[in-house]
Amino acid sequence: MNTRSIILVPKTVDLATLTELHMKIALAQFDVVRGDPAANIAKIHRFAVESKAQDASALFLPEMCTTGFDWQKNIILLKQADRDRDAIAELAKTLDIAICGSFLEAAPSGRPANALYYFERSGEIAIQYRKLHLFTLFSEEKHMEAGDAIITGNTALGSIGCSICYDLRFPELFRECALKNAVIQVLPAAFPHPRLAHWRTLIQARAIENQVYFIATNQCGIENHDSDTGKTNYFGHSMVVDPWGEILLEADESAGVYTVDIDIAKVAKVRAHMPVFRDRRPDLYHANPGKI
Repeated sequence: MNTRSIILVPKTVDLATLTELHMKIALAQFDVVRGDPAANIAKIHRFAVESKAQDASALFLPEMCTTGFDWQKNIILLKQADRDRDAIAELAKTLDIAICGSFLEAAPSGRPANALYYFERSGEIAIQYRKLHLFTLFSEEKHMEAGDAIITGNTALGSIGCSICYDLRFPELFRECALKNAVIQVLPAAFPHPRLAHWRTLIQARAIENQVYFIATNQCGIENHDSDTGKTNYFGHSMVVDPWGEILLEADESAGVYTVDIDIAKVAKVRAHMPVFRDRRPDLYHANPGKI
């Protein structure tokens, strides 16, 4: 059989189905207060008001943006996790701005999970995704439950592929999202020093190889852990990269709202100009399912 005849290629971006093409988006990077949802929700409210005042259509937040990574406290905070996310949904509805970030939630097993939610302007949940790759260097696998599905979802901005922080290092995830017709990839994160060079390089690479807009929002500031693990210094540098690999936005290490204009029509133009999906050779790609 000629395997090249069944190569998967993303559908042509149907611009007629999108309610917005040229849009302004906002990224809010900030120092998440560990174990204090009320303080973090107050910050998010302020950033959302500022983003709306700058005519942004959507606001993107960092990883675990309402709780941070206090493992023991987060077990207790699971009881109010739904209520905290409802507050973000209500904020989206009240201010008429889409909001996306990663939040604490309870997995079906009852264990904590790290989940991306995309709330439309109506406050409705358009996307829900659980982090697939848990960061073993931070012992996440001991405290969190991993997701089990690659997720893309349709939004007013277009089809969005989901990822969270450490997922960035696994290219297969992003290729699958692109093949499922994602035109935007989002990544809430808590990336620390000294891995800034990895952050920049991988975000640009994922945008280029999958011909998508890549929106990555990082925490900033210092998180104090217990005496065993010390402190983590998050470097910020939230980024938006276009499907040609151009950096449209790169923040510094400061907390605040950063805005940029994007044009979804550019995805179709880049994919037509450089048809990498059509030219793939999946008949020769034999990924080893084992571990090195």
